[in-house]
Amino acid sequence: MDSRKGILLKISAALALVLMGACISGLKGDIPIGQVIFFRSAIALLPLCIWMISQGGFRKEIATNHIGGHLVRSFSGSGGMIFSYLALTYLPLADATAISYATPLFTVMLAALLLKEVVRIYRWTAVMVGLSGILIILSPHAPWHISSEGGAALIGGIFGLSAAFFSAVSMIQIRHLTQTENTGAIIFYFTMFTTVIGLASIGLGWEMPTAWQWTLLIGAGLVGGIAQILVTLSLRYAEASLLAPFDYTSMIWALLIGYALMDQVPAASTLIGAAIVVAAGLFTLWREQRIRRKRIAEQVMFAAP
Repeated sequence: MDSRKGILLKISAALALVLMGACISGLKGDIPIGQVIFFRSAIALLPLCIWMISQGGFRKEIATNHIGGHLVRSFSGSGGMIFSYLALTYLPLADATAISYATPLFTVMLAALLLKEVVRIYRWTAVMVGLSGILIILSPHAPWHISSEGGAALIGGIFGLSAAFFSAVSMIQIRHLTQTENTGAIIFYFTMFTTVIGLASIGLGWEMPTAWQWTLLIGAGLVGGIAQILVTLSLRYAEASLLAPFDYTSMIWALLIGYALMDQVPAASTLIGAAIVVAAGLFTLWREQRIRRKRIAEQVMFAAP
């Protein structure tokens, strides 16, 4: 494995995802969310299909015997997508990015509740600390500070947390699917599902985009599709446990892009809260790696003659 190449691809994927978020944030809620989801997903199919064909055959990549599992992943993933896009219409890019880091914290809780995984006090502590960071990010927008702007940001925070929860459910389902399914199939069926969901919203009213809005919609789709490919490629060169901490580089990109292109200056509460959430997430990853190594060592010991 070429770990350096895998890390570079992972960081590039984080940048691509933030650029996608910046495109959606740039629409400022003027395009209906269903329409945004349709164009984001439909356009993303182009680079995705080209990539799958280059991997040895489109039909081979999308072959599956677990369409029901893909539907569960697609429903939960759609919830994550819808709420995250709604959050971007109410929050600065850096705030929305920081709140999305609640996903692995929710994943730990759901793994304990749904999969009956043993979660010890260290990981529960990390979850509580991480959630406290989220509260710090949202603190300037608490009900007792409500103004028209603060109220909108509070709504955005609720949407962001909802997105993190649904994304965590999706991650739990992906754990099951990766045991039997190609990564290309997991991405393809989800993208197709969200394309259909977005198209079904046409009856609720779509807007004719301006030239600039077309640019943002197309950009979100292309960059979003490329991001999925980059994440997949990164896993070919490095283990997921090594790459996971580099997800947090998206905060750096969000701060830079928000400031340079969108004139967004993050509040101190955002920076402090994000640092706490990142620290909790990194601690959780460290504990999981340590537990995994211990299990492997025990298996080797018991297998030894």
